[in-house]
Amino acid sequence: MAERSFAREVEDLRLGHGDTFRGEGILAITKALLQSGVAYVGGYQGSPISHLMDVLADAKDVLDELGVVFQSSANEAAAAAMLSASVMYPLRGAVAWKSTVGTNVASDALANLASGGVTGGTMIIVGEDYGEGSSIMQERTHAFAMKSQMWLLDPRPDHECIVNLIEKGFELSEYSNTPVMLEVRVRACHMHGSFVCKDNLKPRHTIKDALNNPKRDVNRIVLPPAAYEHEQEKIKTRMPAAIRFVHENRLNEQFGPKQGKVGIIMQGGMYNNVIRALQYLGLSDAYGNTQVPLYVMNVTYPVIDSEVAEFCLDKEAVLIVEEGQPEYLEQAINTVLRRKDIQARIHGKDVLPMGGDYTAQVLLGGVRDFLERCEPRLLGNRPPAPDATPVLNHPAVERLKQVVPARPPGLCTGCPERPIFAAMKLVEEELGQHHVSADIGCHLFSILPPFNIGATTMGFGLGPASTSAFNVKADKRAIAVMGDGGFWHNGLTSGIGNAVFNKHDGVFVIVDNYYTSATGGQDILSSRATNTRRKTNNSIVQAVKGIGGQWVRQIDRTYDVGRMRDTLKEALTTQAEGPKVIVASSECMLNKQRRVRPQINKAIKDGVRTVKERFGVDEDVCTGDHACIRLSGCPSLSVKQLDDPLRDDPVAAIDNSCVGCGNCGEVAEAAVLCPSFYRADVIHNPTRWDRFKSKLSMAVIGWLQQRRDRKRPVLEALA
Repeated sequence: MAERSFAREVEDLRLGHGDTFRGEGILAITKALLQSGVAYVGGYQGSPISHLMDVLADAKDVLDELGVVFQSSANEAAAAAMLSASVMYPLRGAVAWKSTVGTNVASDALANLASGGVTGGTMIIVGEDYGEGSSIMQERTHAFAMKSQMWLLDPRPDHECIVNLIEKGFELSEYSNTPVMLEVRVRACHMHGSFVCKDNLKPRHTIKDALNNPKRDVNRIVLPPAAYEHEQEKIKTRMPAAIRFVHENRLNEQFGPKQGKVGIIMQGGMYNNVIRALQYLGLSDAYGNTQVPLYVMNVTYPVIDSEVAEFCLDKEAVLIVEEGQPEYLEQAINTVLRRKDIQARIHGKDVLPMGGDYTAQVLLGGVRDFLERCEPRLLGNRPPAPDATPVLNHPAVERLKQVVPARPPGLCTGCPERPIFAAMKLVEEELGQHHVSADIGCHLFSILPPFNIGATTMGFGLGPASTSAFNVKADKRAIAVMGDGGFWHNGLTSGIGNAVFNKHDGVFVIVDNYYTSATGGQDILSSRATNTRRKTNNSIVQAVKGIGGQWVRQIDRTYDVGRMRDTLKEALTTQAEGPKVIVASSECMLNKQRRVRPQINKAIKDGVRTVKERFGVDEDVCTGDHACIRLSGCPSLSVKQLDDPLRDDPVAAIDNSCVGCGNCGEVAEAAVLCPSFYRADVIHNPTRWDRFKSKLSMAVIGWLQQRRDRKRPVLEALA
């Protein structure tokens, strides 16, 4: 159950020659694949291309009509290995994943693919997740493309440009017998635009054709002596062919005047922000009519030496806009100009930051510094550029920063993973701190307040493997946390299998929330839902036992904090040998609400009696200890100041975002905190019996309140 359905939008994928497509970038990419005649598509979800996998899944009928095979891969390595279908056969294929973590996982298959080369066009669509909005380490795809000598496309953020580059990318791959990588950033994936369509193409060569007519060329298999010849083929044949194709098909673009004292060379993905910066400086309009010559590298590897030299020949200075580090393009362009004895001065990281997002504001400062040094005449009459510095540095804002507490990212309201870590904190109070290895996924938020659990995270599904070195007899055991998505991604073998084989005396908590929730709620092997197109409902417990796990415990309701606490304590203290595995299962609340809310709203609208659970805090009972918040951190838990002059401390309060999971009450009970939490059943479309019970209850409560008030002592003020 993905976080969003594209069932309506995928109908636009049927548009034909001359029709105008309007929509999101992800859909435009899918349409371009179909127009290119792909035979198969695969991949693994991850921002910013998760929705691409969701679109492909929703477009199953369209793909079937064209004879396109689609497979949601177990991980990025499986997706990359899928491209082997294009090594011997003229099959066009594409895969997608989140970079750079996905590329790291896929690197073995990609290196072999790039070495032997391909017959059919192959494309790796990489979600270039770089910058402050990223959830991964700050690295770029460029280094991998250079390392394995695969051509890297970085399209200008424009639907027509992206679609054209995908179509040409397959041709480039076939022309040079080399895989092609296409990187798209978050903004490009989700921007809306339009382009004129072409007809979708059925594959010229299908998977069935390949199966019925098997081929084999030992020279494309990566074994000596062929492997040594592959490197020479890259240098002498494939690279020159790629350069020739890129140049002849004008995949890189130039904008603005042909001549000028200065110019700007940029990655294609930086084009929009560069134009916005020039617009602020009065040197361009919003439509790209610029007064500064621009060379847009929609192909960032290989660098086309002749085009760079031609662009720089009459320039005194050139600015390189290259987001991230190291400055690969800046170094390459410097080398080109020095070898050709072109004296244009190169600027780049001297006026722009070495790392971080190149937003319009950042580029505004860098381009302005460059022009002030090299061509101040262009900055003569210009409108005042926007500058947020005075506001951000205002004393009032500085005071506000000191008052408003930091709000680190956290688990959603009602998340079933929250009680797991609450239980771990309760065990910690009794047994002391333990080394905890975290993993990629929603549960990684446990490293932040209020839980502060987890010392390392090494990769998706590598939480258990991260404790490998701690396999020694000691007073305490190491704990590893891994999600169900990570478990099926590679944690079953690299984590649990590895621990079983080495008799690892550690504790492994597998958080099973029925989906790969962190990537958008896609189904996986252990999803409890019935999926007509995939085999779900495969047991994690059976998989663990199948590779030799002996001490395995299943908890089917993680909100039972007391049971979670006791099971964790047992795992940490048992004398049993080998890994201790706890599978803690409850449905992701975000996905559950997506599924249940429409059903509840429809039932209420149809007049059906519907009961919704809500939780609250009794203000008269709450002491203001706030231990419930410290052991939960739920966004719906807040504080409330009372009007009672005898109560200084604010009490706990639950706001309207509460989904009735019951975790706060469970935590309070397990921690023996207080009985201040109560549950209320909100009844929509009540029956006569419901109304009668309500009136009776209110009458009894009113009588008890009056009785209490009569017995309450009254203090009279002295005259």
